[in-house]
Amino acid sequence: MDPINAFVLLANFVLVPALAYGSQLALGALGVTLVYGILRFSNFAHGDFMAFGTMVVILTTWVLQAAGIGLGVLPTALLALPVGIVALALYALAAEKLVFGFYRRQRVKPVVLVMASIGVMFVTNGIVRLIIGPGDQRFEDGGRFIFSVREFREWSGLAEGLALRTAQGITIVVALVVMVALFWFLNRTRTGKSMRAFSDNEDLALLSGINPDRVVRVTWILAAALAVVAGTLYGLDKGFRPFTYFQLLLPIFAAAIVGGLGNPMGAIAGGYLVAFSEMTITYAWRRFLGHLLPEGWTPEGLAQILSVDYKFAVSFAILVLVLIFRPTGLFRGKAV
Repeated sequence: MDPINAFVLLANFVLVPALAYGSQLALGALGVTLVYGILRFSNFAHGDFMAFGTMVVILTTWVLQAAGIGLGVLPTALLALPVGIVALALYALAAEKLVFGFYRRQRVKPVVLVMASIGVMFVTNGIVRLIIGPGDQRFEDGGRFIFSVREFREWSGLAEGLALRTAQGITIVVALVVMVALFWFLNRTRTGKSMRAFSDNEDLALLSGINPDRVVRVTWILAAALAVVAGTLYGLDKGFRPFTYFQLLLPIFAAAIVGGLGNPMGAIAGGYLVAFSEMTITYAWRRFLGHLLPEGWTPEGLAQILSVDYKFAVSFAILVLVLIFRPTGLFRGKAV
């Protein structure tokens, strides 16, 4: 038995990738839950908003790379993030003015806004495909690894190796910074408190003198910033393809609903829960068990519960189970 090598193997193929993936889902789910908690509808265009913002980041990154501007070992995309955030914020505000704001003024039911968001989703997806194309786009540069498997083996003397890619390390750090900044904004600033008051009771907030138009604008800007950061980090880690972000909408919504739709803390917890569930269920455990079980007891097959091709089925199953047994989510969905 060799539990140390077993743990290193698990960390390399499950724990570290799930931590990075969970950070990306958590940021995406925060954008969804922010819109739901304040504007009171589920924005199905959020995945394609992520694709739109990431597309702008990619195009800006290519321009910077062509001009010889970079960050050394860090990806140039980090320099392009502000451009993507501004572009998506303007796009989201345009969608609010032309689509969502129109229906909100009509006092329609939330389901109408949901249907409108599906229309915005298809339009946004078409724009992204038209501009950057439907295929894979690579835009990462800088150092590929913080430390590689070979370097870890030489340092530790273990048979198994552990690698930490630059994209994974940046994802974890940036996600932590963004989450802390968001909670500080919502709890410490006057605008954030106004947004929370508007979320708790819209009529009472209006009587208190809170400007609803300003709250709506700030909400879209924050949701856009979260979408661009999440989409860019996901693209750096796993590559960019427009349709992938449409598929990513399922685990993002699963994360938001599992944690409690409308609850930011629940969105973060849900993101990591969904990510670790996907990685654990689709991992081939044969090699891991080989380090823990006596010789000759190792399974002949891969010891894999589900193929990686079915990882989104895990998100769907978690979503269904939560909706059946705890519809309010693990943290009981509530206003922001």
